[in-house]
Amino acid sequence: MLSAPPALIAVIGPVEPALLTAWTAHYRALGVEDFHLAFHFPDHVPHSWQHQLLSTIRDLGIVPAKISTGPWHEHTNTQLRDALREQARPGWHLLADADEFHTYAAPITEVTTAAEEAGRHVVGGLMLDRVAADGRLAHWRPETGLDRAFPLGGHLTHRLLHGDPRKIVLARSEVPVASGNHRALGHKPDPDALACVHHFKWRMGVLDDLQRRVEKFTSGAWAEHTPAVREEAGRLLDHIDRHHGRIDVANPRLTFRRVTLDRLPSGWTAEARTIAARWRPHTATSHR
Repeated sequence: MLSAPPALIAVIGPVEPALLTAWTAHYRALGVEDFHLAFHFPDHVPHSWQHQLLSTIRDLGIVPAKISTGPWHEHTNTQLRDALREQARPGWHLLADADEFHTYAAPITEVTTAAEEAGRHVVGGLMLDRVAADGRLAHWRPETGLDRAFPLGGHLTHRLLHGDPRKIVLARSEVPVASGNHRALGHKPDPDALACVHHFKWRMGVLDDLQRRVEKFTSGAWAEHTPAVREEAGRLLDHIDRHHGRIDVANPRLTFRRVTLDRLPSGWTAEARTIAARWRPHTATSHR
């Protein structure tokens, strides 16, 4: 018997209403019906933007579970996410940021049923960074669509930024998940069944966001547990500066190629398994 569709748990920041609309449609197409969303707006976000996002989600038939404002400390997302998980029904929880679009090898209820039958309480994924064909941090239009606006997928997060590309994409409600949804202590995902987490972060406006993050964490206005997030942001800013405002999509180390949301990339199972197995936290502090 197939398990019930998972409840989606997400903390939403100041993204474009069009991205929120596309994100909601994507997960509804995967069979998700139950959305538990918190919205958090740092002080710099205009009230008009907040209102537009909240109106958008309500027009989509979803009532936000929580709305908060203030500094975006490193622990803010985790606290809001865990509160949402406590409110959600027991069973499977799907965990995704607003710029993360999952692609699975099978219908999502088949994925969770297979995990249960194997005695696993989590399903893992691996991030694939989506960028414009020329590496620009592009503005996109809903009529164009994300796949056409950002047709390339590659490994920017861990090979350039030295971030953790591993994700817990599905977890049983009783399983605690670490900050950033990267790990679940004591639970190992099936390495041969890793979802593709299409990461649409590299859009117009991200540089301002990253610069703000560096400044706020450095000054202490936003609390951080480690300098990792700030250092990752700094590496991207340095890279963009060296490449005249673009991501270097021709760099073979980043393995950018054309991909789409409707299927796993060619060779994904072996590629994701290898990257997940070999990834280790970065220890150097210098930018590359």
